[in-house]
Amino acid sequence: MSNYPLWEQLKALQSPNYKWIDLTHTFGEDTPRWPGFDPLGNKTLFDFSNAPMKVNHFSFPGQYGTHVDAPGHFVQNGRLVDEINVSEFAYPLCVIDVHKKVEENHDYALTVQDIKDFEENYGQIPEGAFVAMRSDWSKRWPDQDASLNKDENGISRYPGWSLEALQFLFEVRNVGAIGHEPFDTDPPLLQVDIGFAGEDYVLQKDKFQIEVMNNLDQVPPVGAIIFCTFPKAKNATGFPARCFAICPID
Repeated sequence: MSNYPLWEQLKALQSPNYKWIDLTHTFGEDTPRWPGFDPLGNKTLFDFSNAPMKVNHFSFPGQYGTHVDAPGHFVQNGRLVDEINVSEFAYPLCVIDVHKKVEENHDYALTVQDIKDFEENYGQIPEGAFVAMRSDWSKRWPDQDASLNKDENGISRYPGWSLEALQFLFEVRNVGAIGHEPFDTDPPLLQVDIGFAGEDYVLQKDKFQIEVMNNLDQVPPVGAIIFCTFPKAKNATGFPARCFAICPID
């Protein structure tokens, strides 16, 4: 075994010294979705009553459940899901926790100061890191109305990133990708004035993002690694993803 160091590393990661955290929501016909999308369809093509196997036929938008947004989601001729290299599936993970601020202000947009405060406590965000915004919005799952949180004018009220924070992360810290728990990068209240400026910015950088993440409260601010995996769907602008983190146990 000593001749295969990767096997030894995997064995170490699977030991009681580490925990594996699923950062992905289970999704189906009745789970929350962006309001422009129809719910998932799930049709049984074959069943054990008439065949030796069971087969489902699914229909859903690419941006459904916990999902990846490829650059081509917003950028004409941008990279699509099948063009994302597998070397981009793993990152050091930094989780910036602003859930207390979100409790006080559902429209909260993570700021550059939040990033600097994080770095004051945990050190500089490393180049190529995956930076996740913890808002605890995932705790509203699987309630569609609570996840959308619409006001009396029909505008959703949920948190996201400020454009300035994203610019700092990608231009100053040169991060590899970002992720968050709500449906959008930009808080809907900001979208009234700036549209999807933050999401457009991230994808214009030829990076991907993960939306509708789960269990960010179960991973430490620093020290974990994240794996973001998804099928190699041809010509897809997005697709449901399976993301997980490996964390040292304190």
